[in-house]
Amino acid sequence: MCGRYSLRITVDELGDILGGTELDPAVAPALDETPGHQVAPSLDLPVLLDDGRRRVALHRWGLIPFWAKDEKIAYKLINARAETLPEKPAFREALGRRRCLVPASGFFEWKKLGAREKQPYLIRHRDGEPLTFAGLWERWRHGPDGVVHSFTIVTVAPNTLMTELHDRMPAILEGPAREAWLDPELSKDEHLGLLQPLRDGVLEAVPVSSLVGNPRNDLPECTQPVGAPLR
Repeated sequence: MCGRYSLRITVDELGDILGGTELDPAVAPALDETPGHQVAPSLDLPVLLDDGRRRVALHRWGLIPFWAKDEKIAYKLINARAETLPEKPAFREALGRRRCLVPASGFFEWKKLGAREKQPYLIRHRDGEPLTFAGLWERWRHGPDGVVHSFTIVTVAPNTLMTELHDRMPAILEGPAREAWLDPELSKDEHLGLLQPLRDGVLEAVPVSSLVGNPRNDLPECTQPVGAPLR
């Protein structure tokens, strides 16, 4: 599961992830207003998508399927398991038509230290580069005039590093896989084939403050290491 991530990314970095990408007008002000040390479900956050034009738009984290009667379902759909995307009613149509990339500078997981004690870790690229998670997005009509755009993060089995922290991790796409995930010409099986644990040696996990987890604590301490990385 991925329930918190870090979004310390500039507008220029967003534009560099995929060439020829437009930014919707609300994106830059939102990045300026949100510190992004830790972001949580229900926030409007940038996603990269192609719905006829390649662009970065703000979507709410927590998918609301187009057929949903109540937006509260979003709290259960912040993540989507890659293995069951084709069969789950909430995800199968989005898999075919509404895929996106979720930019991040890292994500958080917790390691159990005892019956009640957990240590939060920030998992990030060893070289400080932005990460891009595979995502799905939806358009939900809210009353006669309103529309809510939302997204979920796809998860896969853990790589070697992540097995020490959790039994799932975000599906992180690199290089050509980013373009392929958004490509409408690829088949469902080709898209599913992109969803694999990230190769070992790319990520590091550093312990951070226990302030992480409370969404009100969008503070620098959330991303500052307090000890040595996991080995």
